[in-house]
Amino acid sequence: MRRIVLALSLLLPAPLMAHPHVFIDTGFELIFAPDGALTHVRVTWAYDDFYSLVILEELGMDPDGDGSLTPEEEAQLAGFDAQWIDGYNGDLDLRLGDQPLALSGPLEPTATTEAGRIVSTHLRAISDGRMGSGASLSLRPYDETYYTAYEVARPVTLNGRDDCLLERLEPDIDGQLAEMQEMLLRIDADADLEEMDIPLIGAEFATEIRVTCPGS
Repeated sequence: MRRIVLALSLLLPAPLMAHPHVFIDTGFELIFAPDGALTHVRVTWAYDDFYSLVILEELGMDPDGDGSLTPEEEAQLAGFDAQWIDGYNGDLDLRLGDQPLALSGPLEPTATTEAGRIVSTHLRAISDGRMGSGASLSLRPYDETYYTAYEVARPVTLNGRDDCLLERLEPDIDGQLAEMQEMLLRIDADADLEEMDIPLIGAEFATEIRVTCPGS
């Protein structure tokens, strides 16, 4: 992830400087009903050290700086990142085949710290996660503006099924950076970069988690 940031800083002119300001290690727990349908996904976000420090200082937590919170502080911190504006998708693209799945807002938020880093979780309900024969479920965590960078660095687990194939598909980072460089080279030197319709790039660097299960 840091290699992407460095490459973008070298490729993009200052007015187009799109690079992450927040880094999150993420993981998922996929929860299945007895009939095999996917009903919920629990999302874990582990924030980078600097962002965690800023949040804890703003909330007046961990005054001794030992990186640990009291149970009361954990209760106060829970949900700090679950106050979503209308239209925000939680930086999670979840699809069954080619069809996007409708997700609820964040439920049952928790928060704690690990070695000074804030680690939060939230649960999201899925309206229709019935998986047909051979259907693949796709999860991609990303912020399309690339202000926040997600890396699937925490566990991805299945709860309620043990007959599914889980795959991890990494993005073609070098290829995407090469395409971006070609696009920038085609821009006229006198163009007003602020007014140009530059494509959002977050999805291009997203890791995909793919789950394929027998018919439910």
